[in-house]
Amino acid sequence: MTMELQDRIRLDGQVALVTGGGGGIGRAIALRLAEAGANVAIADIVPERCDEVAERVREMGREALPRPTDVMDTDQVRAFVAEAAETFGRIDILINNAGGVSGRPFLDQSEGSWRRHIDINLLSMLAATSAAIPVMIAGAEGGSIVNVSSIEAVRAAPGFAVYAACKAGVNSFTRTMAVELAEHDIRVNCIAPDHTVTPGTRGNRAGPVDKAAWTELGAVAQDAMDRLIPLGREGIDGECGDAAVFLCSELASYVTGTILPVDGGTWAASGWVRDPDGDWTLNQGLKFVRRERRE
Repeated sequence: MTMELQDRIRLDGQVALVTGGGGGIGRAIALRLAEAGANVAIADIVPERCDEVAERVREMGREALPRPTDVMDTDQVRAFVAEAAETFGRIDILINNAGGVSGRPFLDQSEGSWRRHIDINLLSMLAATSAAIPVMIAGAEGGSIVNVSSIEAVRAAPGFAVYAACKAGVNSFTRTMAVELAEHDIRVNCIAPDHTVTPGTRGNRAGPVDKAAWTELGAVAQDAMDRLIPLGREGIDGECGDAAVFLCSELASYVTGTILPVDGGTWAASGWVRDPDGDWTLNQGLKFVRRERRE
């Protein structure tokens, strides 16, 4: 007898770890996991953000472990995983969400900037995964790892060369771990967002999440952004949370090694955008060429 649909999406009693879980996509994933029944450990560099998410998790009747963590320090990452394992006695889900980017041409980027990008986007994932896997294997109940990448991993990203290279590494690591860990019934997948409304994209990079202080795009910039995205709007962080819950649940029991875009279709469009008239074009000039040929 098969489980009902609503049961297959449930994560009751499971323990989830979320890096960068205090704001934006990480926060949304942590809260969605808690809604599905998981107890959640939250690592974030901002203590107030850790505490706020933990409070929300507890309001849902789940257990929470907030742990201020600088994920660029791999010892702190390992300590976070160890504390979560000791506190809850198990690890079922690992969300490698922590990341960051500073846009500038590659030749203007210092070696220090290279290393910061690599530390936060790539090494933090390696450290958390290497610490969590032995706990999952010892539990002998399988598990799910979801890495947060970006569609910049699979296209040219002028001004974001090192970030994109790190995210390409995240994608490759995801596929390899899916194969290496399959014998332990540990599934490894990845979500790849694009334009998503988060504190970071609205200027709230430090301190508590405060939507009242967020900057908004001007009307012209917002219109251009919406025309860039096939679904016509920026993503909502909770939509990444929903994708993560799916990948961690029994609904995705036969899904591993996949990179799931959560991007409103921008990767599928691959450069095609709507012009101000609502027509699809690779660029405005191409539209005029086509019009002349029709005439």
